[in-house]
Amino acid sequence: MTALEITVDDASPERHHDWAPVIAHAPQLAITAWRYVDQMALSRRPATVDVTDRALRSLARFLVDEHPDVAGFAHVGRRHIEEFKTAFATSGTIWGRAPSRNTIRQQLGVIRCFFDRIIEWDWPDAPARAPMFAIDVPVASDPLPRFLDDAQWARLLHAAGERLDPLERLVIELLGRTGMRVGELCDLDADAVVDMAGTTWLRVPLGKLHNDRYIPLHPAVVALLADWSATHRPVEGRLLSHRGQPLERHRVSRIVRRVAADAGLGHVHPHQLRHTLATQAINRGMRLEAIATMLSLRMTMVYARIANRTVADEYAAASARVDELYADAEQDRLADLASEHRRMLGNGWCRRPRREDCNFEAICEGCGYFSTDAEFEPRLRAQHDHAATHGHATRVTLYGRLLEQLEATH
Repeated sequence: MTALEITVDDASPERHHDWAPVIAHAPQLAITAWRYVDQMALSRRPATVDVTDRALRSLARFLVDEHPDVAGFAHVGRRHIEEFKTAFATSGTIWGRAPSRNTIRQQLGVIRCFFDRIIEWDWPDAPARAPMFAIDVPVASDPLPRFLDDAQWARLLHAAGERLDPLERLVIELLGRTGMRVGELCDLDADAVVDMAGTTWLRVPLGKLHNDRYIPLHPAVVALLADWSATHRPVEGRLLSHRGQPLERHRVSRIVRRVAADAGLGHVHPHQLRHTLATQAINRGMRLEAIATMLSLRMTMVYARIANRTVADEYAAASARVDELYADAEQDRLADLASEHRRMLGNGWCRRPRREDCNFEAICEGCGYFSTDAEFEPRLRAQHDHAATHGHATRVTLYGRLLEQLEATH
């Protein structure tokens, strides 16, 4: 199909909706964008494909409205991208608010990848050079996830135990003791609970990362699942259900919010229970490799930053050692000042503390112009004896050498 053969009716496929204005004014933009989106659909998740379609549609609509002379992406230059960034960052969403920083980052990142790829793939509608760069995409924020502390988790468990509906308690226990995502919880197969080597495990279905995994089950969860299976038959092959229908994520969110309200915790999101499990495990010495097996490696490293008891303990220990060092130094300084610690000089005494160095100690005796004779032998010997008594090794050597010279002269 060529650009001239496209009609408004072609703007209605499932993945390509709301493209009619673009097709009417710049059909080549739609052709290239649709081709790219179809390529993404071969290897990316549906949600990623939808985001890609939405981002390219936003850029195409902007070009049609503000730059009607742009017939295809091959004509997009740096000026168009700069204007689009400003317009997109200040445009209102369907709720009347400007898009969030994460939305801007996501959309601009998709568009940048689009241009990089069609240029690399040498598509006919690709610009001669990339009009977008890494600096155009805002840096991703990296906030720490929220979690429940031990007291809050105990209150939530208690509130769940008081509920009459067995599903509500089961949902709280499963989320909090396995760290599953909501989608994984809803997709649990009827035969998800298995026994291996005397331990009960839960087979978690393919989720966000498209990987199967087994999670060991807490005895309390094993008992709850046994009670549930004894009184509830699987629905459409799913382990959990509500009123004859497979459990869905919005029901799970409502259950968590309701139980949290009963516990006096305010608003709690189901994903906070995942964060809570990871934080509890890290703070109680569970190895990061083991936690990553249950959850995911990238997020495990994030969880390791949350109220890490190990970090707190090591910081406290290091601080104590530093404080001890300063305490010892202060005590030694006071002891030096209080003790009779003096160095004999020719015409008096030096009261420099033992720990403090001096660049002028015995500077004259080490000078090439210095000379002495038998007249000063008693004083040199007194200096030598004083140095030996107080452990001044450098002065002992110096005055010992001078006394040897005197003896050799006589």
